[in-house]
Amino acid sequence: MTVNRLHAITEVAEILGISKNDAYALVRHDHLKALKLGRLKVSTFELEDFMKRNVNKDFSYLNNVTDLKFPQNEKKTVHSNNQV
Repeated sequence: MTVNRLHAITEVAEILGISKNDAYALVRHDHLKALKLGRLKVSTFELEDFMKRNVNKDFSYLNNVTDLKFPQNEKKTVHSNNQV
């Protein structure tokens, strides 16, 4: 069972593997919901929901989040003997 708690933006950045400025930008562009109790905080449930609802999304441009696309040459071919 996941315990819901509030995470400071620095902790959110660490959890997501991004910079603190990028974490603030996610909140500012309304991709991540936060509340302000002294400083901005994000709940564990919101972080989990953010990760679930944004699987296979490209956040390179926060004003235009798109589906993640892989170049043709990055697709791996599986051979009959299960080698990649």
